Amino acid sequence: MTMSKSALIFGASGVTGWAFVNEILNDYPKNGVWGKVHALTNRPLKQSDSLWSNDSRLNIVSGIDLLKGTQEDLEAALGVIDGIKEVTHVYYLAYKASSDLDQEYKDAEAMFRRSTTAMDHLSPKLEFVVLQTGAKMYGCHLLENHPTDYIHVPLKESLPRLKSPYAEMLFYHPQLDWITAYAKDKSWNWCDTRPDIIIGFVPNQNFYSLATSIGVFLSLYAEVEGKGATCPYPGSKTAWVAKSIDSSSDMIARQTLHLSLTLPKSSKGEGFNVADSKDPSTWETKWPALCSYFGLKGTPPPAEGEPNEVRTYIKKHLDTWNDMEKKYGLKTGIADSELTFKGFEYFLLTQFDFDRQYDMTKMYGTGFSEERSTSEAWGGVFDRMKAAKIIPS
Repeated sequence: MTMSKSALIFGASGVTGWAFVNEILNDYPKNGVWGKVHALTNRPLKQSDSLWSNDSRLNIVSGIDLLKGTQEDLEAALGVIDGIKEVTHVYYLAYKASSDLDQEYKDAEAMFRRSTTAMDHLSPKLEFVVLQTGAKMYGCHLLENHPTDYIHVPLKESLPRLKSPYAEMLFYHPQLDWITAYAKDKSWNWCDTRPDIIIGFVPNQNFYSLATSIGVFLSLYAEVEGKGATCPYPGSKTAWVAKSIDSSSDMIARQTLHLSLTLPKSSKGEGFNVADSKDPSTWETKWPALCSYFGLKGTPPPAEGEPNEVRTYIKKHLDTWNDMEKKYGLKTGIADSELTFKGFEYFLLTQFDFDRQYDMTKMYGTGFSEERSTSEAWGGVFDRMKAAKIIPS
C-alpha cells in the first residue's frame, strides 16, 4: 500500500485532535497508510510545544477562523494549504465554546457546514468525513433532567434522539441533519463518533480537560500533603459509584481512524460510540489507580462533611503551585487558567452521579479489538503532561 492517505484535522490542538495527529504520525493502524497530516488549529501552536514528532508529513496550519468572511473567503484561506487537493480524510473535531448557548449553537452548525463544504469543493480525492459528537446525544449533560423513559443504559447508538425541549438546544442535531442531506449523493462516506468525557493531553490550554485538572490537583495534593497521604475522592458519594466507560483521546483516535479506513458505503452516516473498553467501571476502582500514579492513596469521598473540590483546592494552594512552577521548571499559568471553563470539574465529579455506560457492541463488531485500562489511559496522559512540563516529573 502506498502512502496514499492524507488527513486534515479541524481542531488539531484540542483534546482529541492532538491524539489524532499523534496516532497518524505514529503510523496507526500500520506503516505506509498516511502520507500527510494537516493539523489545523485556531490558536498558534509551535511544533516544539506540541509534543508531536518532528515529521516531514506534519503540516501545522494556525489561525484560520472557520467563521470569518464568506464561504468563498474560507475556501480561499484553506485553498492555499500545500496539498489541500490531495486530502482524503477529514476529521472534524473543532468546537467553539461560548457562555451564550444560542451563539454556540449557531457557530457550531456554521463552522461544520462551512468547513465540510469547503473540503468537498477543494479536494477531489475526498473519501471520508468524520463528525465527532458525544454523550450529549444521549442527554448526559442534562444531569438530573436526563430522560430515562426513552433513553436508557447501556447507551446504544440506535436509541432515539433527544426530544423537545432539549432537542432544540443540541447543536449536533443540525450538524447531522445538514451532512445527511449534503452528503447523500456524494461519492465520499461519513460517520459520527460519540465519545463520553474525553481523557487526553492538550499542549494548548483547553476549556474542558479533566485530565489536566486532575493531574494538577494530584501533583499539588502530593506536594502539600506529602507522598503516601490519603486522598479522598473530590466528588459526591453518588458519582463515586456511577457506571461509565472512559473515552481516552488515544482510543477515540484509533477507533475513529479504524472506522474511516474500513467502513463500507452501506454504513454511510451511521453513529458509533467510541470508548476504552467493552465493560464499564466506576470511580471506586479508577480513583485509587489515578492516585497511585502520584504516590497517593485514593479513598472514597468523606463520610462526613464536604469533599475537597478540585478547583477550590487548587485556588486555596495557588501559592504552593507557583512555588512548584519555579522549583520544577513548569509551564506557568496552567493550574488556574482563565481559559478553563469554571466549575466543570464539579460538574463531572459530583453531578455526573448516574449510570451512563455505553453499549460498545457496535464499535467492537467492526473488527476493532483493543481495550485500555484506567492506568494505561490516564497514566499515558500524565506521562505527556510531565514531558510538556505541565506537572512535575
